[in-house]
Amino acid sequence: MQQTDAEQVRGRSSEGPLVDTHAHAYTLDMPLSPTAWHRPPHDAPIEAYIKELDAHGVTHAVLAGASIFGDYNDYQIAALRKYPRLRGTVILNNPATDRYILEMMKADGVVGVRFQRRNVANPPDLSSPEYKLLLRRIADLDWHVHLLENDGERIIAPIAALETAGVKLVIDHFGRPDPARGVNCEGFKAVLRSVEKGNTWVKLSAGYRQGSGEVAKTLAAELLKTAGPERLFWGSDWPFAAFEDKVSYADTIRDFFDWIPDPAARRKIGGETAFRFYFGE
Repeated sequence: MQQTDAEQVRGRSSEGPLVDTHAHAYTLDMPLSPTAWHRPPHDAPIEAYIKELDAHGVTHAVLAGASIFGDYNDYQIAALRKYPRLRGTVILNNPATDRYILEMMKADGVVGVRFQRRNVANPPDLSSPEYKLLLRRIADLDWHVHLLENDGERIIAPIAALETAGVKLVIDHFGRPDPARGVNCEGFKAVLRSVEKGNTWVKLSAGYRQGSGEVAKTLAAELLKTAGPERLFWGSDWPFAAFEDKVSYADTIRDFFDWIPDPAARRKIGGETAFRFYFGE
């Protein structure tokens, strides 16, 4: 009998991954942000995501605040309450969000704030008094800032501001360098420098958004050389917004094996490092 994709992946994935550090969950009746860059073609409910995790032997996961829904974090927080195997980051449009609200979010499983600056023409000034206040609260809660920036060099300035603020920093999707320049992109070089300072981690995720599989593989190799498996995470980016019918969960795990051929490094990236950072284990 022919094996399913999930069975094939599990058959070769004894060394990981066990933690998916980047996914989204939503339904079409949720209010879209006025600046949403994508309109999903169908629901991506939490129950469907949990089935994907179980089918592929992934035990824990982290939900990322979905920019297309702005700061409507309600559905995600409800999912965190329902499934203790999940953690999440939220989007906060109001940098003055009260400390008590943040503490309640933490009790529900929130571990950080996502700064989604992709396609944002005039992103907020992270050195402003309002954002200094938010960043102090993030640090006090032992949370992290979860950063996504546009292709190229725009990531350099927010990295510098967040380093100055002293918060833990997690950078999405390899840092999203310009695919044409790859490891030579100044923004990617800034990501590498930040990792070397010891308070930044990077997600090996959404390789299909990097222009080609070879670009993603080259970026992963450079990150592994600089950061080591102790500063890297793996994420599926389920349900693959704008690529819903072109990418499967099994594809993303195969990519992980391709990027990180060493089983010991995969075990750390896909398990130990992520468990320690997101679940304190």
